[in-house]
Amino acid sequence: MDWMEYGLDWVDAVRVVASCVAFYFGIILLLRVFGQRTLANLSSFDLASIIAIGAIIGRSILGDTPTLVGGALALATLLILQAVTGAGRRFGLIRGVVNSPAVVLMAGPEMLTHNLAKSHVDRDEVVAKLRSAGIRNRDEVACVILESTGQISVIRRGSPIDEDILEGVIGAERVPREG
Repeated sequence: MDWMEYGLDWVDAVRVVASCVAFYFGIILLLRVFGQRTLANLSSFDLASIIAIGAIIGRSILGDTPTLVGGALALATLLILQAVTGAGRRFGLIRGVVNSPAVVLMAGPEMLTHNLAKSHVDRDEVVAKLRSAGIRNRDEVACVILESTGQISVIRRGSPIDEDILEGVIGAERVPREG
């Protein structure tokens, strides 16, 4: 069987796989640089941008003339990379590269401006989250945390916070322990 009938030879196959791997790790790197909030709570504009970026990446991976075999190979490579990355999240090194740690953005009534800047979260986003959580006064807040998923959590003062709830959270030492 001549694979060129289907529009792909071995050189093209290697190029497709190498391009997929490069783009996959390039995207992970960009998400680490720009923060986990990049993909959280997507607006219509963000979604349109991601679709356009996906189209550009797809064309770049497949070359000028996408083929059925080239497209299938690119899709299979990306799915394999996703599966390997998902399985690798159980191990420290890969988990540290792929998953962003949770970060305290507000400890008690104090906004942690360094953590906000480092996490690419705007003060107004935190204030909006406080309002949506029903917070009327900053003294009601035990902490606000940017989760590894990109979502923002608000924990109210009240009962003491269990140590394991804040385990591995950057800035947890600043959170008042009395809740």
